Amino acid sequence: MQLNLPEHQFTIKKSANGLTIFDVLRSKFVALTPEEWVRQNFVAFLIHHKQFPQALMGNEIALVQNDIKRRCDTLIADREGCPFAIVEYKAPSVEITQKVFDQIVRYNMVLRAKYLMVSNGLQHYCCKIDYDTDSYSFLPDIPCYTDIIGM
Repeated sequence: MQLNLPEHQFTIKKSANGLTIFDVLRSKFVALTPEEWVRQNFVAFLIHHKQFPQALMGNEIALVQNDIKRRCDTLIADREGCPFAIVEYKAPSVEITQKVFDQIVRYNMVLRAKYLMVSNGLQHYCCKIDYDTDSYSFLPDIPCYTDIIGM
């Protein structure tokens, strides 16, 4: 499916259970679902077009919230290894709604990242959290890592 992201070449292969795609962050092949297609394209976009360091990124990062195990779609750390940004993905057929933002905000109650990003591959949102004023603001575009690391 065509997404609203730059095209990137991926390693895709057939397995007994269907198509798989190589995830460079997890260093393994994973099932190629519509949501996974968005994740792989968005991660490639962050690395190759927005200069996010691959070494500071992880997919499907486990966290515990209220004694419930959950998984953050993508976690980006700062140079000290602290959560810096988290990304939530949905399949292109899934509309980005308040419910999606509520989900990423719940994860952020544990992680306390400065940036939250949401994408369904067609629409992308990024907001900056200001913990001093207990507020947030949406950015007009997904910023480059070098532009926000010093903010």
